[in-house]
Amino acid sequence: MYTSVIAILAGLFCVVCSYNDYDWFFNNSRASLFVRLFGREGARKFYIVLGIILIVLGVMIIPGIGL
Repeated sequence: MYTSVIAILAGLFCVVCSYNDYDWFFNNSRASLFVRLFGREGARKFYIVLGIILIVLGVMIIPGIGL
């Protein structure tokens, strides 16, 4: 149960930060790798897709619904 909530919240966090293009999010050392690889717009798209995947996985592992 907790794993699904954490995955959903992390996914929402990624989507919101990427959609709003927060500098503090993309200037983080972990995100800067993807900014260097894909550029700022590419990193934003990557994190939006990652967030959606996390949300879907979180919903799928809610007990009684998915896996």
